[in-house]
Amino acid sequence: MTTTTQQAKPGPADNVRPHLAAFNAFEKDGACRFPLWVNELRRAGISHFATLGFPTPRHEDWKYTNVAPITQLPFNPAVNSSPAALMAAKAAPFTFVGLGGSRLVFVNGHFAPELSAISKCLAGVKLGSLAAAMTSDADLVKQHLGCYASVNNHAFRALNAAFFADGAFIFVPKGVVVEEPVHLLFVAVASEGGTAAHPRNLIVAEAGSQIKVVESYISAGNAPGLTNAVTEIAVGEGANVEICKFQDENLDAFHVATVQSSLARNSRFMSHSISVGAQIARHDINTVMTGEGVECVLNGLYVTRGSQLVDHHMIVDHAQPRCASHEFFHGILGGKSRGVFNGKIFVRPGAQQTDAKQTNRNLLLTDEATVDTKPQLEIFADDVKCTHGATVGRLDEDAVFYLRSRGIGHNAARRMLTQAFASNILARIGVEPVRKQLDEFLQNRLDAEIRAVEG
Repeated sequence: MTTTTQQAKPGPADNVRPHLAAFNAFEKDGACRFPLWVNELRRAGISHFATLGFPTPRHEDWKYTNVAPITQLPFNPAVNSSPAALMAAKAAPFTFVGLGGSRLVFVNGHFAPELSAISKCLAGVKLGSLAAAMTSDADLVKQHLGCYASVNNHAFRALNAAFFADGAFIFVPKGVVVEEPVHLLFVAVASEGGTAAHPRNLIVAEAGSQIKVVESYISAGNAPGLTNAVTEIAVGEGANVEICKFQDENLDAFHVATVQSSLARNSRFMSHSISVGAQIARHDINTVMTGEGVECVLNGLYVTRGSQLVDHHMIVDHAQPRCASHEFFHGILGGKSRGVFNGKIFVRPGAQQTDAKQTNRNLLLTDEATVDTKPQLEIFADDVKCTHGATVGRLDEDAVFYLRSRGIGHNAARRMLTQAFASNILARIGVEPVRKQLDEFLQNRLDAEIRAVEG
């Protein structure tokens, strides 16, 4: 008599099971609060997350960024905004002096109208809560939500799709110019370790419209929590959109985010990513040029200290001919911190007359700081101009000597050169109050870092 033993199919990993259990509870509560099509997005998200599991350094895109500290946290999804969290957020907001315009505040990913200030908008412009828009503007939201940021191969995007409950919704109709910038302020309030916020933002700028958006992430309190954000941006034909993201969460926090944009014919898009906070910060910035004649600038600066790790992963997809993209990313790293830059320019067959440039420059303030940089080109067209380059090094001692020969002290000379290195990135920010305040903020941060290094 012969017996056979059927091998059991592997179940979800131990660090995935708490998320699956939390989703079952969340779905029961949310089934009646959200439209059916939203619940379908959620189920697709959790299904992909269960299949993918959390990434490990064995995955090429996560080779240098180990998210094990995130997976070891207890998972406490912030499915609503508690009164205590709202009270904590009141003392925390980072505002830009003189910015003007509308400010939408979100606490653990949930819209807080009592902390927000929305200016009178032009006819047809919509600013507010995505949760509310999923009901009031269901057809419009359904047309775009989940259509750009794929969950197929990214565990954190899948997790966001499963657990998001709110976020920002911005809609600018055809031909409308929004003169004043819109500030989206996200406050993470982790009252206990493992509090996880999953804000989801949708920005739609129709043909010929213009808008500038400032997106900032800060913390209230020091408990280790996770912000897992996804921002989808649809830029219509001939539209002009600028988005500036500033991430300064506490050094025990974790930040994972995707900014995914779709750029139509003859549109203009500028993105800034300024990252100075969190224990681990991972930024995925992806853009697809779906029409000809697009101009795109991706601009970024990361300033780290201690044992921080900041990772920028970028894909610029030239899917159509006669498009231009320019990437400028600078890193300034102190202490034992680490930086990761992985930028890919992808030129599809037929995308002739592409003009793409990519530059990553890194300044190490200490011997213990490290950077892993990997600029990439994948070109399947022959009539293109594509360049990429990366540098990692210390301050130019000849430049320091030159400044000292002009009567400037050693530490002051190093501070001036380091600030100039950062200012090359900040100068491209088109919102003046934001540019000025970030410049002052980083000057103070860099002064402290230089003093710590020089003693």
